[in-house]
Amino acid sequence: MKRMQGWLPTAIDRRVRVFAWVYLAAQILLVGTGGLVRLTSSGLGCPTWPACTEDSLVNTPEMGVHGFIEFGNRLLGVALGLLAIAAFLAVVRMRATRPDLYWLALLAGLGIPAQALIGGISVRTGLNPWVVGLHFVVSTILVSLCTAFVYRVYTAPGPRTATVPRWYSVVAQVTSLAVAVTILVGIVTTGSGPHAGDRDAPRNGLDPEVLQHVHSWPAYATLALTVVLVVAAMRLRLAVLRWSVLLLAVELVQVAVGLVQARTGLPPFLVGIHMVLACALVAALVSLLLHLKRPAAADADAGTVLPRSAESALGS
Repeated sequence: MKRMQGWLPTAIDRRVRVFAWVYLAAQILLVGTGGLVRLTSSGLGCPTWPACTEDSLVNTPEMGVHGFIEFGNRLLGVALGLLAIAAFLAVVRMRATRPDLYWLALLAGLGIPAQALIGGISVRTGLNPWVVGLHFVVSTILVSLCTAFVYRVYTAPGPRTATVPRWYSVVAQVTSLAVAVTILVGIVTTGSGPHAGDRDAPRNGLDPEVLQHVHSWPAYATLALTVVLVVAAMRLRLAVLRWSVLLLAVELVQVAVGLVQARTGLPPFLVGIHMVLACALVAALVSLLLHLKRPAAADADAGTVLPRSAESALGS
């Protein structure tokens, strides 16, 4: 026990940073494999939970490829749980000096059993679309927490100062609201469409064609707001320019995939990419929001001087 405790980091090092990046990547990967389960109609490949069948913990040959895909996704969930434990242990000895990392790791870790429980409920309710949708909502929250975890392992703790004008921060927050609405409407739209996860799974009964149009409204609003953020960051020479450009790039790809899939009958491959891109969009958005401020200590140590244009804007 003492040997293990001695191995645990007491300060941010390469091990902690690797855990943070792998943790984030694994969260997004699990969304991709979860999409594979749904898009191959393998959602009930294991017809019960927590075991795969009433008589077997694992899938059996008789269950075919659907059982293999569903059980494989469950195994990846277990692997993510182990990774969550490892990430928490990597920062547990820093609880006093880095409480931000401690709580981020703890909250993200608690999300794993919550996801398993929601997944179990979705199986036992025959893939109820509202429960399945909640599954995805929690996934985006976990991606947000893991993105914040990555950001925090590279920044100093303590008070933070603004790097952008107040109005820019407000626009960024409004953009985040538009993203949230886009994702929520997208979940409802998916719940009305053809990819139910199983041939006999229920749909939410709403009109998918109407919802596709409704889904596009907040998506285009998000795109317009992000263009404002990019242009303003360029004109004011703000440090968040790279993050606003990253957000815009993800949105453009997401919009392109959405348009193509809507016009080609929702092919499963493109729908799966759309799901993964939604999580990448959340990660890019959270990165931008986190960079709206920087540690005050870092400014003092580096003697940071803002470009005159940004400095004037911050004073407004």
